[in-house]
Amino acid sequence: MSLQAPEFFTELCLPFQDHAVVGNTYYAAPVLGTPLRLRIDFTRTIHADTYGGLRVAVVHPDRGEIDAVALSFVDHGTFHRRDEATNTPPNTKQYGTFVAYHRHGRPPWDGAVTTGLRDAIEQYTAVWFPGAWAASAPKRAAGPTPRSTPAPPTAPAGARTR
Repeated sequence: MSLQAPEFFTELCLPFQDHAVVGNTYYAAPVLGTPLRLRIDFTRTIHADTYGGLRVAVVHPDRGEIDAVALSFVDHGTFHRRDEATNTPPNTKQYGTFVAYHRHGRPPWDGAVTTGLRDAIEQYTAVWFPGAWAASAPKRAAGPTPRSTPAPPTAPAGARTR
C-alpha cells in the first residue's frame, strides 16, 4: 500500500521551492547553485511495513551521503495525541509508529502532528544549508496591518458592578 508520501511531506510544510517526492522519498536542493542535496526517507522498524520516524540526510552527487540523522516520531511527539486518545501503551509496536496498511480514505499516518518534526528538520538544515530556510520561505503579501482593539473588561453574568 502507498504511504501517501507526497501528502505527508506537504503536511510538513517544508519551504524548499526546488524539491520532488519520488516514491516515498523527499529530495530538495535547499540552496541553488551548490551540489548538496537534502533527502528525507521514512525509517522502518523491526516490524514489517511499520515506520517509526524520518531519516534526514545531506547528499553530495559525487561523494554520496555526507551526514544523516534519524528523527523518531516518539521523540518529536508526532503521534502522541493519537496514541493518548486510543490508549496505546508505550513499548508496543503501535506506539509512535504507523503501518502501511490503513483505513480506506485515510492516510496511513492519520493523526500525525508534524510540528516537532518540522522544527527538527529546520534545525538540521540550518547547519548544512545556512539561510536556506528563510530564503525559501514564502514572502508575506504586503497589505494593511490588522488593528487589534482591546476587548472590554467582562464581568461574570449576573454579577454586580459598582
